[in-house]
Amino acid sequence: MAHKKGGGSSTNGRDSQGQRLGVKRFGGQVVTGGSILIRQRGTRYKAGKNVGRAKDDSLFALINGVVRFEDKGQLGKYISVLFFLNDAATPEKKPAATAAN
Repeated sequence: MAHKKGGGSSTNGRDSQGQRLGVKRFGGQVVTGGSILIRQRGTRYKAGKNVGRAKDDSLFALINGVVRFEDKGQLGKYISVLFFLNDAATPEKKPAATAAN
């Protein structure tokens, strides 16, 4: 008499969901404060200027700005967010209405 059940598809059907790790915002992209830049396990990338590190080692932007990746050789790879002033985003002052008479 068999003491093991047959290893069918329902018995072997367990699998975990992917963790969706990786870079979420790339170099040169404009980001807002609080945006997730990278999801990682461990500190493969380190937090540079204006970047915070979450409890699960994810990196996020602290300010609005542009993402910059820096490779500092033996010191490691860093991600920074640089302050960005976009002239096109600022509202233009319209000239005062002149009398058409």
